[in-house]
Amino acid sequence: MNKQSKQLEKAAFILKSIAHPTRLAAIDYLNKKGQASVGEICAATGCEQSLMSHHLIAMKLKGILQSQKEGTSILYSLKEKQLCMVIQLIDQCNCNMGA
Repeated sequence: MNKQSKQLEKAAFILKSIAHPTRLAAIDYLNKKGQASVGEICAATGCEQSLMSHHLIAMKLKGILQSQKEGTSILYSLKEKQLCMVIQLIDQCNCNMGA
């Protein structure tokens, strides 16, 4: 596998890892807040706690988030802050979502 193929495979892995509105909402909130508990992220995004926990754990396992235990809470933060730039760039695209 050549260098370009490896880069494309990495890009596809990362994009698949964040390709869900709930995950994007969590990333956006963590980008603004720095770190937060599952409950805080749920309150900010309107997502059910069990679903958000599932998404946060999946992103942590893929290396996108990191966590730190503080008392009885687990605080999540972005490990890969550059993802916010990707999301901003995607937001600037004028794709036809309904087409």
